[in-house]
Amino acid sequence: MSVEASRAPASATAGPAGGRQLVDTLLRARELGLLAVLALLVIGTTIAEPRFLDGQSVRDVLLNVAIVALLAIGQTVVVVTRNIDLSIASVMGIVAFGTGVLFADHGVAIPVAFIVGVLAGAGFGLVNGALVSVGRVPSLVVTLGTLYVIRGIDFLWAKGRQINAAQMPDSFLSLGSSSIAGIPVLTLITLAVLLVVGTVMRSSRMGRELYAIGSNPDAANLAGIRVGRRVLGAFVASGALAGLAGVLYAARFGTVDANAAQGQELAVVAAVVVGGVAIFGGSGTVYGAALGALLLGTISSALVILKVNPFWDQAINGLLLLVAIALDRLLALRVSSLLQKRSGRRAR
Repeated sequence: MSVEASRAPASATAGPAGGRQLVDTLLRARELGLLAVLALLVIGTTIAEPRFLDGQSVRDVLLNVAIVALLAIGQTVVVVTRNIDLSIASVMGIVAFGTGVLFADHGVAIPVAFIVGVLAGAGFGLVNGALVSVGRVPSLVVTLGTLYVIRGIDFLWAKGRQINAAQMPDSFLSLGSSSIAGIPVLTLITLAVLLVVGTVMRSSRMGRELYAIGSNPDAANLAGIRVGRRVLGAFVASGALAGLAGVLYAARFGTVDANAAQGQELAVVAAVVVGGVAIFGGSGTVYGAALGALLLGTISSALVILKVNPFWDQAINGLLLLVAIALDRLLALRVSSLLQKRSGRRAR
């Protein structure tokens, strides 16, 4: 039984109202737990190295987390439908290089670069979604394949070319370095996307249907939900956000080539799962995914400032991923047991 029965429409949900309240409570507790771990990490690192909380260090953490969190938001939309998108980093990389090409070779306006980047990302998401929803191919297989196909296209297109900051407008590059009221612009963009997507996922019919699909695709289909269309839309949304992330990546780093964002898909999946989004679908929120990205980014920064071997960054991320999956499974079993007991008491 899914942990996210509260997200499904009544027609697709078998659990009682008390069960829905229980699920919401557990999800909130999961996210509050992440905040507590994050607070302990920051306090402990600051005690060991007071420089960790100076203005520049905090700003660097926020900048480093912003793009990963943006990808994690899109990934969450897909994962709650019981699918996964492993191609997001490749999409981000090719869009980042394409953004550089648009500026260096065509001198486009900045809004045009954003529109083209988002549309290109959405196009890649459309291909993934069509193969999954229409072709009935497992998303793991589809997106693993497109991960390499898109990266290969990127290498063929680039042919070893590198585009640097001197070839991009200063006003565009300032998006990756400037701040408003001390908060980086990249972080503000991510927060805006987080609030919009979070509201849609929680309060709209479309969002509830996505959770219902992840909870039980067959029940969702019987309830009249257009499963294929919703899954297709989830992949398009993920691709569009990956495209936006690609444009912002170019602004953040200034230098882009075919290797841009290589390997980032694993960091995004880790952030989503650590953030409480069930890898088997139907559970979790984009807020939790963003918190997961912030936690993993803070761990990386803490290890750097404490001069710890970078190997431990990957080891800790892997351990947290395993713990999150195990915890999600235990919570699902606990919720299922409690709901069965409540149903038994009502039957008597």
